[in-house]
Amino acid sequence: MKSTLLRASRVLNALSTAALWIAGIGLVTMTLIVAYQVFTRYVLNASPPWTEAASIMIMSWFIFLGAAVGVRENFHMGFDVLIYVLPPGAKPWLRAVTDLAIFAFAFGMAYYGGELALRYWTTRIPVLGIPTTFTYLPIVLAGVLMCLFSLERLLLRMAGENVDEPATDDVVTAD
Repeated sequence: MKSTLLRASRVLNALSTAALWIAGIGLVTMTLIVAYQVFTRYVLNASPPWTEAASIMIMSWFIFLGAAVGVRENFHMGFDVLIYVLPPGAKPWLRAVTDLAIFAFAFGMAYYGGELALRYWTTRIPVLGIPTTFTYLPIVLAGVLMCLFSLERLLLRMAGENVDEPATDDVVTAD
């Protein structure tokens, strides 16, 4: 069971890395589109109509994908103040509650985002010519990824893996 979880964790690590790369490429792309828009507006006095809609849509993609990666890397919200005041035995339980809360919220994102995506498949974003669904897909995808990542943390914690503290072999000590 533990070896299966560790293999699944490697797959989820690859998914997280891919999401991070896509988010990074989206950030760079959005920056280039906005720079192009500013140049065409203030230098050429003729800004293309698609630049604002495209940059906003790309921004939603990299924000939601980045948030999903934040869940996997444990950079997301939690009960941090309580973690430092509770006795050591209570910390895993509180972290599990945090993961369950993230799972529930992410499930809602995936479910209701999916409803929005299905509802607006037939409408189009006028200046881009693509279905409005593409605006809501990052909510669905990020919700699914957050569910997977929070479930991974819960299962690995139950299997005895240390998912809450940084790995000790990465720490450099001075001699």
